[in-house]
Amino acid sequence: MKIIILAHIMKTLSVLVVNLAICLSVFSQTDNAVLLEAENFQNKGGWVVDQQFMDLMGSSYIMAHGMGVPVEDAETTVEFPSTGEYNVYVRTFNWTSPWFEGQGPGRFQLMVDGKNTGPVLGTTGTQWMWQQVGKVRILNKKTTVSLHDLSGFNGRVDAIYFTTENIPPPNELKALGKFRKKQLGIPTKPEKTRKFGLVVVGGGVAGTTAAISAARLGLQVALIQDRPVLGGNNSSEVRVHLGGRIKVEPFPALGDVVKEIGPSRGGNAQPAEYYEDEKKMDMVLAEENISLFTNYRAFEVKTKGSRVTRVYARHIETSEEIAFSAPLFADCTGDGTIGFLAGADFAMGRESRDEFGETTAPKKADKLTMGSSVQWYSVEENDPVFFPVFQYGVEFNEKNTEQVTMGEWTWETGMNFDQIYDFERIRDYGLLVVYSNWSFLKNFSPVKNEYKNRKLEWVAYIAGKRESRRLMGDHILTEQDVTDYVVYPDASAPTTWTIDLHYPDPKNTEHFPGMEFKSIAVHKKIHPYPIPYRCLYSRNVDNLFMAGRNISVTHVALGTIRVMRTTGMMGEVVGMAASVAAKHSTTPRGVYEEHLGELKTLMEKGVGKYNAENMQNYNEGSTLGPKE
Repeated sequence: MKIIILAHIMKTLSVLVVNLAICLSVFSQTDNAVLLEAENFQNKGGWVVDQQFMDLMGSSYIMAHGMGVPVEDAETTVEFPSTGEYNVYVRTFNWTSPWFEGQGPGRFQLMVDGKNTGPVLGTTGTQWMWQQVGKVRILNKKTTVSLHDLSGFNGRVDAIYFTTENIPPPNELKALGKFRKKQLGIPTKPEKTRKFGLVVVGGGVAGTTAAISAARLGLQVALIQDRPVLGGNNSSEVRVHLGGRIKVEPFPALGDVVKEIGPSRGGNAQPAEYYEDEKKMDMVLAEENISLFTNYRAFEVKTKGSRVTRVYARHIETSEEIAFSAPLFADCTGDGTIGFLAGADFAMGRESRDEFGETTAPKKADKLTMGSSVQWYSVEENDPVFFPVFQYGVEFNEKNTEQVTMGEWTWETGMNFDQIYDFERIRDYGLLVVYSNWSFLKNFSPVKNEYKNRKLEWVAYIAGKRESRRLMGDHILTEQDVTDYVVYPDASAPTTWTIDLHYPDPKNTEHFPGMEFKSIAVHKKIHPYPIPYRCLYSRNVDNLFMAGRNISVTHVALGTIRVMRTTGMMGEVVGMAASVAAKHSTTPRGVYEEHLGELKTLMEKGVGKYNAENMQNYNEGSTLGPKE
């Protein structure tokens, strides 16, 4: 026991040491310029790192998420190449511009050695842009640069550029990416490739259980997660409860790992401790066969023929890049990012009724998806609490205001927008309506006295997404598969949730046509149904598994399989299947065609801790992937 605890401590310390060493390199300089990536600031104060839109803008950024209260300054120390006069540009975004033409609320200032450089930033323009600050005189080579928030309403900064020339950096994504790498001294490709038996991308519930399951069966696993915590929608950052049932037939041992990592309390939009982030982290760190890479976002995939050979991931704060290789990969990103980058067949939106004969599907195919939720809650204080007037393009009044003290899953936006390419707008609209509604309740509502002591305590800035890409497998699960209880020979993880599909709330549509932010759920009851294993691997990328909401299902069938106890059991199955594939040097499809009985045996046993002896015996004498 002492050895296990010591190993756990050493593994945790090694992660911290690596991250600390990386964070010491916080800026780059050339002979006449300095580029500061805001997410690299040594002291971020009250600003938070937001990586959700890296694929759209090439970088994460920091944001003053103060919920109406200005946050503490972000600050870093910079070594300039020389003293003298520099032109300064800040890449920022007036985030309310899609709905409001005037100056936005994301006000902040750039400070150099404690002195204000001049203009208020973050309030103009209609896109991410390099806003010119003006000229700044640098008196000392070693200088402090800080960001001073003025509103607490999500001002955001991507990067800061000091140059002796009067030329801003490029803004076009590809050119900007090259500029960043040149300025930061990042190699075109990582110099070293880390080799594993299985690479799992995405550290939500499905990815976490897949990594644990595979590791316990002997594989050397890399788990890549683009946030500092695990759990995805079930983390303290999003705060969605675990839905669905575990430990049901035909494989009641499935769900043991979900139970191990799952929080003991449920509920949406509850205090952070309800979601027990530390439990998930401790479970992963305790697995000696897992190498955990938190704060790394996968952004590129290399293929050879119909196989993934490498995945490249970038640190969300330092921009450091790592290459990962393995014979097997698992896409647990939710958005199907790895499959998409590898050229996997995928679907997005709603199929027509005729395509699969689904009675719940619309007559005509469309791009409608279920939306994303920005959850929030307030607390009652002993004294009155001030909240600023917030009016930026969406009018709230006595007839349309939501007289509530919290908002959970029903606060759902973006059904009519692309959940990949419009995702920042979708999340921002979620923030906009929360602040706008709360401002009306606090400042103008006839019942404002009921809210005078209420404080807006928590608003999610990591949006809880329900639907985007679905990667196509050898079987596409349909509505009638589930409702008619068509059980296939490769039955695996059971889905127990209703077919639960979300639509814009008709009452909300009356008040906000085309700009809905509330949803309703339409349920169709089902009998617990075992998902075919063939839904858990790509039909055209030979070595790619998937687990989570991005598996091979129609839009209608997604309504039942997308809840997290169910996706967690998918992860367990993928981990088991990966161990079988590694043992026999075959593909995910090869497991189905030649070793399905062996997979079923594992699903019957499970990989819960109490089965450790059986797991060890199963892999005795086998080589299941290279060690680090």
